[in-house]
Amino acid sequence: MIRIYNTLTRRKEIFQSIKPGKVKMYVCGPTVYNYIHLGNARPLVVFDTVRRYLEYKGYNVTYVQNFTDIDDKIINKAKEMGESPLKISEQYIQEFFVDADALGVKRASIHPKVTENMGEIIHFIQDLLSQDLAYIVNGDVYFRTNRFKGYGKLSHQSIQDLQAGARVEVDEKKDNPLDFALWKAAKLGEIAWDSPWGEGRPGWHIECSAMVRKYMGETIDIHAGGADLIFPHHENEIAQSESIHHKPLANYWMHNGYININDEKMSKSLGNVLTIHDLIQKVDPLVLRFLLLSVHYRHPINFTDDLLEQSKNGLERIKIAYLNLSHRLADATTQEKRQIDIETLGLIEQLHKQFEKEMDDDFHTANAITVIYELIKQGNLYLQNKVVHREIVQMFMDKLELLLEVLGLDKILEKNEAKKEDVHWIEQLIEQRQIARKNKDWALADQIRNQLAEAGIILEDTPQGVRWRKK
Repeated sequence: MIRIYNTLTRRKEIFQSIKPGKVKMYVCGPTVYNYIHLGNARPLVVFDTVRRYLEYKGYNVTYVQNFTDIDDKIINKAKEMGESPLKISEQYIQEFFVDADALGVKRASIHPKVTENMGEIIHFIQDLLSQDLAYIVNGDVYFRTNRFKGYGKLSHQSIQDLQAGARVEVDEKKDNPLDFALWKAAKLGEIAWDSPWGEGRPGWHIECSAMVRKYMGETIDIHAGGADLIFPHHENEIAQSESIHHKPLANYWMHNGYININDEKMSKSLGNVLTIHDLIQKVDPLVLRFLLLSVHYRHPINFTDDLLEQSKNGLERIKIAYLNLSHRLADATTQEKRQIDIETLGLIEQLHKQFEKEMDDDFHTANAITVIYELIKQGNLYLQNKVVHREIVQMFMDKLELLLEVLGLDKILEKNEAKKEDVHWIEQLIEQRQIARKNKDWALADQIRNQLAEAGIILEDTPQGVRWRKK
């Protein structure tokens, strides 16, 4: 039974999908004017893992993640680069996929773009205007926040508090300082689309309401994103959608915590924005994924070199344990089931259930990783036996593969692969080293080990023979 912390109610609730066995999940995507940064990557990885776990539990998940491909930032970047805004956004959509793929993020069921849904957005605004939930001022269209009684319920703020807040923009054209733009009248020379109230482009908030309705209906199961989207973006989505449909936009609202860099907020002004494009040139992207999952998704992460090193070592520890098991599988004995160590089999199953228990509790990946550590610890202890049973070694391996796949980390198990010619060369050198050791030619043995190390091959001498692995 899965329990989700719902931002709307501020408590954990038992998850129950609208339709049995099916989940509709919408996750706000990036504004594509640059490479995604570490803060963008966290919701990508977190909610990809939520999706993976729901699918693991048997749900058919429709997962929608949009691209904001027209926006002030994109227009400004286009001017700076001397390109069209749509060319800039398309370039960074492709870069998004490169980075997301590297992080092990599965493609969404649908990746809608704002520019491809302009008709739906305009239609949504017309619906709001027809019910006097919006008004037009010189080609701009604004939503009337005072017409929606629940405004502020997601961020748990009163209208009075919001009006006094520093984040509220002052605009004399608005009837109310809290009213927000649904449509922005075109500025001279800017890209624009035709609408019944004049040329322009959508405001940021309306795009998600329109695309949720188009692709998933009036009420969905889960709406998710970073904590920075709670107000105003998700608050405004709720106001737009629920004022028209008179039903919840989403039954569960999920938000991941912030990322700081060395105890400082990540910002351009501080010059500490870390893009995934740059990071994966230096760091295995799966180490980054592991790092992002090593803290519960609602908690903040303080990104430091120490944390990065811990994540690298933790992932390596899991990989080596799997290789240990794989190495012993070759000499494991096959026994009748009645002769197999039932206690060890029971322990493996118990740890599997504990993993599920942690993930059922609001997707607690940090605790789930602790369970995986315990699984590899028990696997390593089992391998200390002189005789090991193939069925048990295989079960340890199968469970590791399964649980790592749920976390999107299973590809670390593929990284010991090498070309056939490389394997032949490696095994020849290992054989030469063994002969040198037998002849007590320690200098030659060390020379061969160093030669392999320079090629990124690490040797490990075990009671069952020499095992090699790639760094």
